[in-house]
Amino acid sequence: MGDLVTTRLVLHPLTAAEAERVVAGTPDAGDRWAPGYPTGGDVLAARRYLAARADCGDPRPFGNFEIRLREDGRAIGGAGFHGPADADGGVTVGYGLVPSARGSGYASEALRALLGFARAHGATRVRGDADHDNLASHRVMTAAGMRPAGQDERVRYFEIGWGDEETA
Repeated sequence: MGDLVTTRLVLHPLTAAEAERVVAGTPDAGDRWAPGYPTGGDVLAARRYLAARADCGDPRPFGNFEIRLREDGRAIGGAGFHGPADADGGVTVGYGLVPSARGSGYASEALRALLGFARAHGATRVRGDADHDNLASHRVMTAAGMRPAGQDERVRYFEIGWGDEETA
């Protein structure tokens, strides 16, 4: 599986070795990390990816991606899926950027690429969520085409679907 390339970004599928370096916070000589990378969210996602690999093998195509700037290859965050598609073809997505990369539309650009990727790989629905006070993430998901799909006491849910039960 190759990189997903957008206008300004490269979403690079993490390998096990790259995920281990993210968890350790220790870049290899070939890694180009922006200041602040990896964030706590990147470490959590890399741990989840490594646990999934250990439990059931490589979760691709619904694995994790490192978000890199096309102009210089620096890693500025991560995005990916929380696991394989469920019985109905639904997947859950997450993303995050280092603080210096926020506010430039990178998260929406990365999320749009992931949504297209999910659809092309047979997903029928993509879900995401964000804390109630994380208005920036709400805007990212709506800018990428996801719609509000409910809430609980902690988070607001968003989703987009394709097929007979299409919601977007």
